[in-house]
Amino acid sequence: MDFAIPLLLGLVVGGAAVFLFLKATSNKTLLKAQESARQILDEAREEADTLKKESLIEAQDELFEQKQHLEAEFEKRRQQITGTELALDQREMEVDRRSETVNQKAQELERLELELREKDSFIQEKTGELNDLIRQELVKLEEISGLNREDAKALLLKDFEEEAQDEGARLASAIIEDARLEARRKSRNIVVQAIQQIASEQSVEATISIIHLPNDDMKGRIIGREGRNIRAFEMTTGVDVIIDDTPEIVVLSSYNSFRREIAKTCLEKLITDGRIHPARIEEVFEKTSEEMRESLREIGEEALLDVGVHGVNSELTELIGKLRYRTAYGQNVLSHTLEVAQLCGIMAAELGLEVKSAKRAAMFHDIGKALDNYTEANHAQLGAELLKKNGEAERIVKAVASHHEDEELSDPIAVLVYAANQISGNRPGARRESLETFIKRMEELEHIAEGFDGVDKAFAIQSGREVRVMVGTLDVDDSHARNFAREIAKKIQDEMEIPGQVKVTVIREYRAFDVAT
Repeated sequence: MDFAIPLLLGLVVGGAAVFLFLKATSNKTLLKAQESARQILDEAREEADTLKKESLIEAQDELFEQKQHLEAEFEKRRQQITGTELALDQREMEVDRRSETVNQKAQELERLELELREKDSFIQEKTGELNDLIRQELVKLEEISGLNREDAKALLLKDFEEEAQDEGARLASAIIEDARLEARRKSRNIVVQAIQQIASEQSVEATISIIHLPNDDMKGRIIGREGRNIRAFEMTTGVDVIIDDTPEIVVLSSYNSFRREIAKTCLEKLITDGRIHPARIEEVFEKTSEEMRESLREIGEEALLDVGVHGVNSELTELIGKLRYRTAYGQNVLSHTLEVAQLCGIMAAELGLEVKSAKRAAMFHDIGKALDNYTEANHAQLGAELLKKNGEAERIVKAVASHHEDEELSDPIAVLVYAANQISGNRPGARRESLETFIKRMEELEHIAEGFDGVDKAFAIQSGREVRVMVGTLDVDDSHARNFAREIAKKIQDEMEIPGQVKVTVIREYRAFDVAT
């Protein structure tokens, strides 16, 4: 009992001490926790500020990129709108030009209608005068001749009918002649304008190719031992190799330009490679031939692009390219074709016809010459059949078939192709013939003309494009001179093959003389 009280008191004191110790410790822990919380809060605030700044920067960058994208899109749209406006302006100018052309033609038609009305009024006036004269004559005849009215009327009507017919014939002849002269003047102006806008780069193609050698020793390598290399080359390529004393030059000769070009390229490759023997010649020739055939399509595509003709299939394109290696009377056929297409386009534009169809028909007009079985006489028909098989339009096929007048010129496009072909082929320097052929043709022209009765002399002039025929005054009169010229022209056309046209001029000279004594 005595120990209980002190023990209890000790427990109380110890508990109080423990309580005070725990309280002090708890306060320190609380202070540390509060300090840690403040640090965490500060760090969170700093991190939040950092994230906020980064988010703001990213948002600004994204906004800047979107702004740039929108500005670029706006500029692109602006350029598109500008291009569209330019295209619309060009179309508007084209519409205005065509409208002006239509207005001019309408004015021309109004002028012609006015002239016809004036001439019709003139005829009606003359008819009224004739009717007055008839009535006056009827009265006089009834008084003088004693004829009844019906007999006198029949007699007068017959006389005045003949007079009116003569007057009408003279008037109609004058109108027709005026129209013919006006049409000739306008057509001449159109042709002259078309020719003035065409510049030909090359007139005549050669039949030889010249190859320059690095040295004269190469000639011996080309010839080979006992001539085996040159024989193999000529046999493989089909061209003649001419080697003479001319230093560092070899000449290839062949009438076939395509074959000659293959041989030229083949020989140049052999010279560059240095290995020249029969087996190598055949190998290089095969490879070169394949490359040349592939190049034909590129040549055709380039030619069609130059004149603005599109939608041509690969077969026809390749044949167009092959015309580069065809010649007619020494004139390169592809150059001639491009020239004809340009002429057709210009004349079609002047006449208000479809320019694209005119150029397309012109580009195809000599395509028959690209075929291996063609001749000058049948190339138009071969070309027309080829185009028909490849699905070309009927008017294009007809224009090709009739460009040498083998068929009727039934379409304006066909007439343009015919005219442009004649202009290109017959201009000075476009084509050439051998001297012997030229002289023979001139002599034959004169011989045909002199074979007609009444012809005194005949002269072929202007390189055979005109024949002047001198006829006797008593043998041929003025009324038969035109028919006489037509008969001579028909016989020339039937008996000769002529490039272009031959004009026949009949000259009838009358001389009167007397003697003074």
